[in-house]
Order: sequence, then structure tokens, then C-alpha cells
Amino acid sequence: MDPVGRFLVVGLGNPGPGYAKTRHNAGFMVLDRLAEEEGLVFREKQDALLAEWGPGWLMKPLTYMNLSGRAVAPFVRKKGIPLDRLLVVHDDMDLPLGRIRLKRGGSSGGQRGVASIIEALGNAGFDRLRIGIGRPPPGVDPVPYVLSPFTPEEWTILERALKAAAEAVRVWKQEGLSAAQGRFNGLDLRGEG
Repeated sequence: MDPVGRFLVVGLGNPGPGYAKTRHNAGFMVLDRLAEEEGLVFREKQDALLAEWGPGWLMKPLTYMNLSGRAVAPFVRKKGIPLDRLLVVHDDMDLPLGRIRLKRGGSSGGQRGVASIIEALGNAGFDRLRIGIGRPPPGVDPVPYVLSPFTPEEWTILERALKAAAEAVRVWKQEGLSAAQGRFNGLDLRGEG
């Protein structure tokens, strides 16, 4: 039961099989995992894939990363979703692989999908779940890095991060941001086990 009513969880990524396993699609991966665990089905509606989840929705925009706001803002307005019940799940180079972090508001941190949503909403006061992907090696341009696939070694760590992130979304949905922050912001999922 969700006492606070309707909500929206947005996973950021780029559509199409060529991007499916790339670092930039960590947000899509979290929502895919949640949908599988919760028995939810995504259906295409306008600029997004949507899955109903109780009184709320999971959304994967089909606009490509840099235009995510085009899918998110009209849906938020149409459904009357309060900003404190909007959670955007996205990759973050400023966090190491194996770390996840929840926060409310602030800048986009250079994440263009988040920047597009802030611009389209005219407000930055929504919640974010950042999935660490780490920085590119020295001399490697960030753009090809985020669009490249995870290595087999990285997948081992990523699987743990995706599992924790899916659970963090559940806690956020049921108990709110503070509870999710308390349980997940300090986790380091890089170790064994």
C-alpha cells in the first residue's frame, strides 16, 4: 500500500539494442530489473515505455537521453504527480561503480537527461537515484565511455548495484526518500558477496 498516492519512477537511457548494455543505460537496467521482479509489463505510449505499478508508473523515455524531459514533463503534468514523488534513476560518472546514492534536487551534475528534465519541468526539486559508473580512464573521452558496454568484470559489481537500486526504489516508493537514503547511500557494493 502506498499512502502518498501516485508517483513516477523514470529510468534514463537510450532506446535500441545497440545501447542496451552500455553504461549510459544504467537507469533503464534498474527499471527492467524492477519490472521483472514485480511482474510488470512495459507498453509503448507516445514518447515512452510505461508500466503501471500500483498507483504509480515506471517510465523509460524513448526520446534518447538528451531529450528525456519531452517525455517526462507532459506525463508529470497530466497525471498531477508531485515533484517529491518523482524519482529519476540515472548513471553517474562522479560515483564509482558499485555505489548508489539518493538525493533530492540540485544541479544535473552534467547528466544531460537530468538537465533535460529540469529544463522541461522548470524545477529541479525532484528525487534522483544515481548509479555509479565511474570515470573513464585517463585520456578517454567521456562520451564514448558512457556509450560503451560494461566489461565482464564490471558486470559482477553492476549486478549487485542493480539489485540494491531496485530495492532502493521499493523503499523510496513505500517509505520515502529519507528511509531510502538511510539504507542505501552508504553501501559499497564493490566487494565480494
